[in-house]
Amino acid sequence: MLIRVITAAALMLAAAPARAERLVAIAPFSTLGAEDTSAAVKKLTADIEAAVAGLAGTKVVTAAQVAEAIRRAKKPQLKACEGEAACLTELGKLVGAQVVIAGEIGGLGEARVIYLGATDVGAAKELRSTTLTVGTSAAAQDEGGPQGAVVRLLEPDRYRGTVRFVLDVVGATVYVNGGKATLSPRSELSLPVGTQAVRVTHPQYHDFVRFIDVSYGRTTEVAVPLQQYPIVRRDLQGKPVSRDQTVYVDPPWWRRWYVVGPAAVGLAVVTGVIVSAIAYDPFAGRCVKVGGGGC
Repeated sequence: MLIRVITAAALMLAAAPARAERLVAIAPFSTLGAEDTSAAVKKLTADIEAAVAGLAGTKVVTAAQVAEAIRRAKKPQLKACEGEAACLTELGKLVGAQVVIAGEIGGLGEARVIYLGATDVGAAKELRSTTLTVGTSAAAQDEGGPQGAVVRLLEPDRYRGTVRFVLDVVGATVYVNGGKATLSPRSELSLPVGTQAVRVTHPQYHDFVRFIDVSYGRTTEVAVPLQQYPIVRRDLQGKPVSRDQTVYVDPPWWRRWYVVGPAAVGLAVVTGVIVSAIAYDPFAGRCVKVGGGGC
């Protein structure tokens, strides 16, 4: 009997669905305060729902499920919350969600901008807001589309891209926005999306300074052609270890500053004495008697 009870309990646990750590509801999107049911908006809503469902530990309540819950509760006013935290909080409690994502659509034709907001149901206030540009422009692609917008709303720390540095020297140091960065074994670095100031330094080369645009979920390759400082050939000794490496040796003693400096001063003093001696005649103006004559 005990074995049957344990077996039945194990089967029930196995059949029970895994509980999500976070339940996110998608409110019906609106245009000018009214629910938008166009085909384009339905596709956009489906893309956002898929992006939310793709986040780890997250389950989504679709806009269709939310609309059905509103219909059953006979609360049509919840279809047009227009971003109000109190209204969206009530909507979230109705479907048992911790977060509600709502959107207001603006623009005309293909040029559309969706103003998205995430409301924390427990705190009854807006968590974050962002915009989603719909289209095929470079800016829309760099932002990551619906997936990028969802990440900005729910997990902003993950809104990053990758930069791969193609370095032609060994031992270079990379700084991003003034802070030293550590590259991966593949010379890659994960950075927040947007424009980042990058500086690559090396003791024997000129600094490489650039502003780099980082795109969400993409790898941007940056070539870093460092330019070597000019070196006087007579100050080099031996064969280069490689094309970018040479061996520097100190100049001979007679070319060092502590020998050349005093020697130059001494030479100047001697030259001054000789010039003064030539310019001054010690016998000028003196009377020299010759025989019995006078001066």
